[in-house]
Amino acid sequence: MTVHNLSSESSILNKFLAEIRDQNIQKDSMRFRKNIERIGEVLGYELSKSLSYSPKKTTTPLGEKSIELISENLVLCSVLRAGIPLHNGLLNYFDDAENAFISAYRKHKDAHDFTIEVEYLASPSFKNKTLILADPMLATGRSLVETHKALLKNGTPKSIHIVAVIGSSQGIEFLENNFPKDTHLWIATIDQKLNENGYIIPGLGDAGDLAFGSKL
Repeated sequence: MTVHNLSSESSILNKFLAEIRDQNIQKDSMRFRKNIERIGEVLGYELSKSLSYSPKKTTTPLGEKSIELISENLVLCSVLRAGIPLHNGLLNYFDDAENAFISAYRKHKDAHDFTIEVEYLASPSFKNKTLILADPMLATGRSLVETHKALLKNGTPKSIHIVAVIGSSQGIEFLENNFPKDTHLWIATIDQKLNENGYIIPGLGDAGDLAFGSKL
């Protein structure tokens, strides 16, 4: 798997990351969602450089111009519910893409032991298409692996791009061992460890709760 870590270079992305981590700014859920969306736009722009393009003529009022446009069939798939703002950011740039949504959550046996439950999937076929799989928090990596297994029921993608905001080194290693070797991971920043419950440290907390409110 090829890892594209955007935090390896300083950019305006740092501002958005600082704000989603800040426990005071986090209290504004609308701003939290907007910052995740903006991070999705930045990640989408960088991802777009790796896609295939072909020339297409565009007619202006004064003539014609050949422009290189994306030639791949894209499907954006977000992991509910935390992935929705990230999905929106990607959709702002890949507005011709098809869309898919899948649920994945931790079902705890106790504080340290959990399974990943996938209960909902709405998607087109993935056969011979480019899958962009969006999940803001890459902690253990188990949710994305189980999500990928479920998505294969609707066809095998030609290629896979994973888009995440914050990930752990352990989670990335898990993906490397469980996704196709030619998978690309586009990530805004990487934290080095997980706590005993499998949450990213320092991370930012629960992205779904911060975006949409706490759940039972």
